[in-house]
Amino acid sequence: MMAFRQKTKVKQGDGVHANVIKGVILTLSLLVSIAYADTPQSYFSTFKDKGFGLLGPKSDENFNKANVKALSNFQIDTSAIPELPMVTRFDPNLPNGTNYMPNVQRLAFNEAILRAVQRNPDISQAIANLASQNSNIDVARAAYYPQISGGLGTGDLTSGERGRQVINLNLTQMLYDFGKVKSTVDVQQARLLAEQANVLVSMDDVAYQAANSIVQIKRYQEITKIAEEQISGISRITEIANLRARAGISSQADPVQAQSYLESSRSNMIVQQTQLRQYQQKLRTLLGFDVSGLEWTLPERLIVDSNLYQEPEFNQVPKMMLAQAQIEVAKTELEQTRLSNYPTLNVKGSLSQAINGRNPNNNEDDGFYHSIMLEANSNFYQGGATTSRTKAASYAEQAARARLNTEYLNVLDQVRVLREEIENKQRQMSILMARKETATRTKELYQEQYKLGTRTVVDLLNAEQSIHSASQEIEAARYDIYTAIVNYIAQTGRSRDLYELNNISIQGFEVQ
Repeated sequence: MMAFRQKTKVKQGDGVHANVIKGVILTLSLLVSIAYADTPQSYFSTFKDKGFGLLGPKSDENFNKANVKALSNFQIDTSAIPELPMVTRFDPNLPNGTNYMPNVQRLAFNEAILRAVQRNPDISQAIANLASQNSNIDVARAAYYPQISGGLGTGDLTSGERGRQVINLNLTQMLYDFGKVKSTVDVQQARLLAEQANVLVSMDDVAYQAANSIVQIKRYQEITKIAEEQISGISRITEIANLRARAGISSQADPVQAQSYLESSRSNMIVQQTQLRQYQQKLRTLLGFDVSGLEWTLPERLIVDSNLYQEPEFNQVPKMMLAQAQIEVAKTELEQTRLSNYPTLNVKGSLSQAINGRNPNNNEDDGFYHSIMLEANSNFYQGGATTSRTKAASYAEQAARARLNTEYLNVLDQVRVLREEIENKQRQMSILMARKETATRTKELYQEQYKLGTRTVVDLLNAEQSIHSASQEIEAARYDIYTAIVNYIAQTGRSRDLYELNNISIQGFEVQ
């Protein structure tokens, strides 16, 4: 048995090149071992023991270990991310056809949502990915058509023919491939459906953000009004306490206590105004203009048409559509891998023209040569790639089915939770309204008793504060219901129906 030795120096970090060199060394060792095998049996034994280990890659056993340091090794250039463009209207009557944003005083609920989806970059990205995928289908279909190639080659540079040039033109037409090209087209078409579903996911997400922002703005507009009324009510009590204290009718501590309640109510108002402005800024980002001066009206059909107590149509939920589309992608990829084992039959034509020398195809000076032939080819072994691709496609299908089940459970859970929340908020509102009526009656009684000196100013302040606290909780519960309904609409895939986003062009994309 001959020994084969080879010394090779590999720089640290050249892992790929090291593996290639090792593969070459081991392959040559295998060939030498086979060449000097004593018997055919030892030849097959050697090939079995060494061949398959050399001709195929080994799986990375650390694929399920995430290196956070490696994943986070990047920088974001925030200066390259400009603010979203303004939503403007072109007016040819203005100088040079100026674009401007009209002074909008009122904007319909659905119109605001439409403006948000028409300009959001998440949807633009999803649509661009969709267009890219559509081009991938054309790439796959191109294999049905003739493939033409050509070039210019020289003679053997180590011989006297190195001055020769030969022009080649080749044409190949696939005749039959057992459906391999069709399976490739099917994969790309399945991915197209997944990208379409992904656009719907982005649209629903942006629509939810816009609708929820409007609901929260409306919530804090109402609560801010109640806070203003609370300040006004406590201010009146503070004035009365000051007058009575100066007249010596009541204690000098009464104005101080009243002032403390007044400052607390002013602090509460600042908190509510802060929340209001935060959601106004959120909506401003979505719409592209200042919305602080807008008055909003929530449509009543939002509640009626949400179909709150009907069984959701799960196949209308975009996330479930996406999961189902990914199942189809995995299935078509599995079929594509299965068909890759079959041969392909081509008809091949070639033309060659020699310049300054002999044509090697017919050995004629400056000769011209042409041929037409049938060609069948197949990949018998690819280092185990086909088996690995089959496993990958099978696992991908399992993962996609698991995701579909996960999305179903998520929707089911959200539907149940939101229904429970709405029912509880409705019960809470009836109790809060009764509490407000009781607090109003208590305040009236305390006012009479305060005038008679049988009640303190703290009692009167507490009654006043109790009224406005109940009012705030009523409005909070009311808009919690609206928030839950908007979330319910998004979770059940009814955004496009209720917000009238079907059968219109949204950044060039239309939902039919």
